[in-house]
Amino acid sequence: MAFWRLFYHITFATKDRAPFITSAIESELHGYLVGKAEALGAIVYAVGGVEEHVHIAASVPPKISIADFVGQIKGAASYHINHLPNRPDFLFDWQRGYGVVSFGQKDLDRVIEYVRNQKEHHRRGDLVAGLERADELEDAPQIAKS
Repeated sequence: MAFWRLFYHITFATKDRAPFITSAIESELHGYLVGKAEALGAIVYAVGGVEEHVHIAASVPPKISIADFVGQIKGAASYHINHLPNRPDFLFDWQRGYGVVSFGQKDLDRVIEYVRNQKEHHRRGDLVAGLERADELEDAPQIAKS
């Protein structure tokens, strides 16, 4: 078995940033995301978010690319929510893309706190911009053209 220590903060948003993650489905959704992630071999440290996006702090094994991991948990979660007996009266879907930031083990506790307390961070407006992105970064490194 391989040794790995890969820590990620992952963010993705609901379709059109609609407030789909209501209190009625939040616990079910977060629990399902954890279960699917663990089935893929990940270790989930925290899941949080607000009505229109989710944050996950996790270690994802190197046997699966981060793109495949995020695609699989997003797809499975939307399918699950849309097939619940008490499903919402709208089609639950995710926006294309995601944000991912890697971090070191020394920052794990701080990232867990940030993810678990998303509602409070949003209420107070004390957000970490780089951890709130759920699509392509505007300030991503650019390749110089020669």
